[in-house]
Amino acid sequence: MFDNLSERLGRVFKNLSGQGRITESNIQDTLRDVRMALLEADVALPVVKYFIDHIQVKAIGSEVMTSLTPGQSLIKVVKDELTLLMGEACDTLNLQAQPPAIILMCGLQGSGKTTTVAKLARWLKETQKKSVMVVSADIYRPAAIKQLETLAKTVGVSFYPSDATENPVAIATAAMAAAKAQLIDVLLIDTAGRLHIDDEMMEEITRLHRATDPIETLFVVDSMTGQDAANTAKAFHEALPVTGIILTKTDGDARGGAALSIRHITGKPIKFMGSGEKTDALEPFHPDRVVSRLLGMGDILTLVETAERTFDKSKAEQFAKKIKKGKSFSLEDFRDQLRQISSMGGMASIMKKLPGMNRLPAPAADGTNDKKLVEIEAIINSMTRKERRLPDIINGSRKRRIANGSGTDIQAVNRLLKQFDHMQKMMKKLSKGGGLANMMRGMQGQLPPGMFPPS
Repeated sequence: MFDNLSERLGRVFKNLSGQGRITESNIQDTLRDVRMALLEADVALPVVKYFIDHIQVKAIGSEVMTSLTPGQSLIKVVKDELTLLMGEACDTLNLQAQPPAIILMCGLQGSGKTTTVAKLARWLKETQKKSVMVVSADIYRPAAIKQLETLAKTVGVSFYPSDATENPVAIATAAMAAAKAQLIDVLLIDTAGRLHIDDEMMEEITRLHRATDPIETLFVVDSMTGQDAANTAKAFHEALPVTGIILTKTDGDARGGAALSIRHITGKPIKFMGSGEKTDALEPFHPDRVVSRLLGMGDILTLVETAERTFDKSKAEQFAKKIKKGKSFSLEDFRDQLRQISSMGGMASIMKKLPGMNRLPAPAADGTNDKKLVEIEAIINSMTRKERRLPDIINGSRKRRIANGSGTDIQAVNRLLKQFDHMQKMMKKLSKGGGLANMMRGMQGQLPPGMFPPS
């Protein structure tokens, strides 16, 4: 998300930081460029006007104009105002209710609502340590009931069976009774989606809301619809007391208009954002962290939290001990590290959270393509156990066999072996005195400038 806007704002601020002093004239030029960047990102016009007006008042104030680094001061003003625009702080779920806490999920058809129910169930189970039950009250799309049942099994939560012949209110009421009897902490109710907001849909979901009295009513909306997402959420909220919003498909939204518009237009917080189809691809919406990513400042906190949640700690400790003792780094170890990266969302996801990665030249950015990691793992999997542990024995005929087995070519196998040889040398430096500092020095000149400090 925000790829286009991030690139455009990056150019604007780069020009600004190169100027020795700031005048009202070049502030106006900067604000005009920021305005155009926001409009191109499909941010709603009233939101753009509100944002620029607020920036303008602060930008021509003494804090920026008299600063020793006026360019950086103005960037800070933009950062702070963007954060305020999207909600300032992470708005968590309210689960303070007599169990089961009811969460009603609503949204238009095609917004990814049913998948989001499963993602949220997994998040509640794994990060909040809650017991979760899910139920589908979508009687218009029988496939939705089966889909939710399959997803519930995948994420390991309880599923309350329902049928397309039943009444949605009756389904929800029965599921509540079952959840209470089974001492379930949270019940997620998936409701029917529609192609557009209509009276029939709103009447049904209003009845459901009255019958279940949910602690949270979450509106699931496709971020790729841009400012229309904000307008739809507003119309929905006018008919139903929505408590929060979940933005979906943020990985496919390069503009980010929905995220920047929705809080201001609806007055309701974005609580989560989802990306991709995997059930772990849901994260709480932290406005300050999202803005940091948008402005190329990275998001180390989310990266650390993801690592803590997904890393296999026992394997990591074994690997650390192995390297410390100076034992050789094998292709099997390399494969384990690739799998750890995949569990964190892939290399592209990690890179987006590192400061300055939006300024990488295109060839270096292309090198972080996750398809290449899949290719590398396929090559390693096509080797025998002996070859993985002793790559020096891999001769021409073995390379041909490995290339055929992995669906690649000999050049790809050679590339991997060369990369691996380089990694082995780095690991040896890590095992000697100086550890990480030695390895960092060894990597200098082989990575893009600015990725690591001089020592």
